Amino acid sequence: MPNILILEPFYGGSHKQLIDTVTSRLEADRFDLVTLPAKKWHWRARTSALKLSQTIPRDAGYKTLFTSSVLSLSELLGLRPDLAKLNKILYFHENQLCYPVQNVKDRDFQFGYNQITSALCADQVLFNSDYNMQSFLDNIQKYLSLQPDQRPEPTRMVAEIREKSQVCYFPLQLDKIPRRGPAINLENRLPLHIVWPHRWEHDKDPEMFCRVMTKLHDEGHTFRLSVLGEVFSEIPDVMYKMKEALGGKIKVFGYLPRREDYLDLLGEANVVLSTARHEFYGVAVLEASWAGCYPLVPNNLVYPEIYPPECLYNTEQQLYKRLVRLCSCPSDAVDSHPNIEFERFTGSDPLNKLLSLVTGWQDCD
Repeated sequence: MPNILILEPFYGGSHKQLIDTVTSRLEADRFDLVTLPAKKWHWRARTSALKLSQTIPRDAGYKTLFTSSVLSLSELLGLRPDLAKLNKILYFHENQLCYPVQNVKDRDFQFGYNQITSALCADQVLFNSDYNMQSFLDNIQKYLSLQPDQRPEPTRMVAEIREKSQVCYFPLQLDKIPRRGPAINLENRLPLHIVWPHRWEHDKDPEMFCRVMTKLHDEGHTFRLSVLGEVFSEIPDVMYKMKEALGGKIKVFGYLPRREDYLDLLGEANVVLSTARHEFYGVAVLEASWAGCYPLVPNNLVYPEIYPPECLYNTEQQLYKRLVRLCSCPSDAVDSHPNIEFERFTGSDPLNKLLSLVTGWQDCD
């Protein structure tokens, strides 16, 4: 009988990628996988516990439950107390305690609150980066203070969550992504090809991205641009304005549904750019970096944890100046090989660690 129960209320994107990577290393009779489609994230975070409670088999003899923090684990256990005895492992792809909202009134307190109570109910709490873990633990007290009165005392709960928390980086199957070879003719390096592979939402700061790209164009610099990533809500007006302004400089504008097409484009690009204001790991930038793109990323959030100093920028103006130099000399990006510890942050090390926690195996090679 399966002894591992894997739940994913938002089975898409990096959440699906993680589950598929883990289950590809497990024998089919070792686990049951229960998922919900990756649509309407906010509703999955609010209501998935009830749906899953009705779907999970009863009396199945599970020993371990593995899920992401989209699920309100505390709510699920209240609905299905028979699951409370399992070894409950909670994986944080992100945390809502420091999510940047456009207006204070836009913050839905329940999302972060559910993550706090889920962490309290879990036996092991895993984070995909040290930044994710520390920002969650450091913000619990501040977040709970948003309540107008009758606030819980946070000291002991923070200590309790910290005691059972650890970093388990996101295991990427980078061996399936082609890497650019060293022999590239100079004429194939021109013009500089920039890729922005992010969700078109405010936490990725498309406004700053569009300002920088439009300024590069207005100042007469030569480059090509591919704007990728999924769209889950209305497309920001600035994206269309930038598209109109840049015209023929845009190679791709929009999500590429075929994975092969996406990887081929990464193999052609020279620079991968992030303007994010909310990032706890960054699958897309790591994949592009592996494929051969030079990463230009903010000097905050998770990025200083993974990328060397030469890949970091502090201000919008610094980013613009870096891109100006690379536009004038694309070979600087093509020939540069930043020291990124892919094995530590993406490879078999985090995968084996995750598998050992989920299954109890000591050696998963």
